[in-house]
Amino acid sequence: MNWRNKAARILVTIGSIVLFAAATLHFFAGYSMGFPALAASNLKVGLQAAFRVVFLSVGWDWILLGIVALVAAFKVTAARKALVLVCGLGVLIEAVVGATIMGIFIGNEMIGAAAILIVIGGSLFESA
Repeated sequence: MNWRNKAARILVTIGSIVLFAAATLHFFAGYSMGFPALAASNLKVGLQAAFRVVFLSVGWDWILLGIVALVAAFKVTAARKALVLVCGLGVLIEAVVGATIMGIFIGNEMIGAAAILIVIGGSLFESA
């Protein structure tokens, strides 16, 4: 294995770990803490539950994208580079759209950094 593939694997691994950390924070804030801002709102209980589901689903989405990127990074296949880039670009689009709609905060910064690491790592992989 050459230095480019080693560097790519390291970057994808670090990016996936950051993505897992962001997902964990989403799970913790959305479920364990009871989403205090949502509880303080005057939304109906059913709508509050729907927001919790969306919050948890986003975290689950990040876990799946991180796992796919990790598996693709460590399994030598013809589609490895494409899979890693699709995962990274998907999270990057999510970070940019989220920052545009909600403003910049630590969550957007975390997934944005993870996405950039995954995209750079995916770009370093040599085409099969």
